[in-house]
Amino acid sequence: MAVKIRLARGGSKKRPHYSIVLTDSRNPRDGRFLEKLGVYDPMLNKDDEKRVVMNIDRIKELMATGAQPTDRVTRFLEAAGVLDKKVRNNPKAAVPGKQMAERAAKKAARAEAPAEE
Repeated sequence: MAVKIRLARGGSKKRPHYSIVLTDSRNPRDGRFLEKLGVYDPMLNKDDEKRVVMNIDRIKELMATGAQPTDRVTRFLEAAGVLDKKVRNNPKAAVPGKQMAERAAKKAARAEAPAEE
């Protein structure tokens, strides 16, 4: 059984509230879980200590036995000092999309056209 530490969404529309849970990876996001490990409230300020509350000792135990945290939970653990910070690099993030590239090419062509006359 592949066990994950991930977020389960709760709260009403446009008022999200997440639980950090231990669950089988095959279960749906908000479905059955094995254990609740903490909460995440994105509506609170980033510097609020109640924004992310986790049972860090239990999470360490579970990770030692093979539980895999998701990307977002990994970020929470890095911020708490449990995991080492990983350097992330997404070189495609700065590359413009197809339509933006076409617009930039047209704009460059217009800018050069009057200079030639």
